[in-house]
Order: sequence, then structure tokens, then C-alpha cells
Amino acid sequence: MLLASFTGQPLEAGLDEAGRGCLAGPVFAAAVILPPDFAPAGLTDSKLLSAKRREALREIICREAVAWAVAEASPDEIAAYNIAQASYLAMHRAVTDLRITPTHLLVDGNRFKPYAGIEHTCIMRGDGLYLHIAAASVLAKTFRDDRMCALAAEYPQYNWSQNAGYPTAQHRAAIRAHGPTPHHRMGFRLL
Repeated sequence: MLLASFTGQPLEAGLDEAGRGCLAGPVFAAAVILPPDFAPAGLTDSKLLSAKRREALREIICREAVAWAVAEASPDEIAAYNIAQASYLAMHRAVTDLRITPTHLLVDGNRFKPYAGIEHTCIMRGDGLYLHIAAASVLAKTFRDDRMCALAAEYPQYNWSQNAGYPTAQHRAAIRAHGPTPHHRMGFRLL
């Protein structure tokens, strides 16, 4: 059973990102504040869930969360700042976009760039420990997957609807055959 809160504060927000290790596409982040009684069956780290289950949970989270927001940093921003800083940028944008200001940020991972005026705590593998981080994990992953499927319609040869921009053998073979797109992260080793 995942925990509801780290601090016990009712407006604690969970933060997570998706797409950090990809060769293409933006990095997405989500911030989620959940009601105290929120406990949908099966909510955990999005990487452990089927696509169908993630989509079902996304609908529940978006409907029942006190507040939620999803934001991104582009491949150009990733190139300009590096992937870690771009991830923090996406997380900050998600926090800024919340309709309610959180009292505390619980961040999946071991590092975070402080957000002005709001204390934070980093939790390694927090998406498997805390409900609101798991919810943020689901939103970041599903919204990013949607974006990569939309981009796949423009660039079908890279199979982004299946690999979401991650460095699979098929994705690298497509880069070798067709070259990079404007959505590839040029600061990453593509081949």
C-alpha cells in the first residue's frame, strides 16, 4: 500500500518526470495534489503498469485530484540546459501551472532544483512509495506517450508510437537510415 503523504500537509504535491532517457521528444513532468482519501486500486510506479491500466488511472487522477498539471521541456531546451536541468524546468512549470499552490513538494529521485517559496523533499523510487508521486508518474508518462504517438504520425519510420523515443535497436537503425529529426536530442549519443 502506497503512502498518502510525507509531511502530513494536505496540499503536498507529488512530482515526477517521464522521458529523461529518450533520444527524441520532450521531457514531461507532472505535479499532483491528491485528496486525503484517494486510493485507487493498483496505483503505483507507471513503469510497472500496462498502458491500459495507466490510461484508466489517468482518467481517475484527472477527475479526482485536488489539482494536477503536466508540463514539458523541449529537445532544444534539453540541448541548451542538459537533461537534468530541463527535467527541473518541466517540473517547475508543472508546479507553476497548478491551480492551487502546494505547501510542500515531494519529488521522485535524489535531486531537485528548489522551487522558490516551497520546501521540497527528494525520495528515491518515490513513485513506488507515495500515491501522489505515483499519480504524477502516470500523468507524465501518459501525456508524453500521447505526444510521441502524435509525432509518430509525422515520422512513422522511427516507430515512436511503440518505443516513445527510447534508444531501442529499431529506433537507432531508423536514425542511421533516415538521419535525425528536429525532435531528436542532438546532445545525446544517437548512434
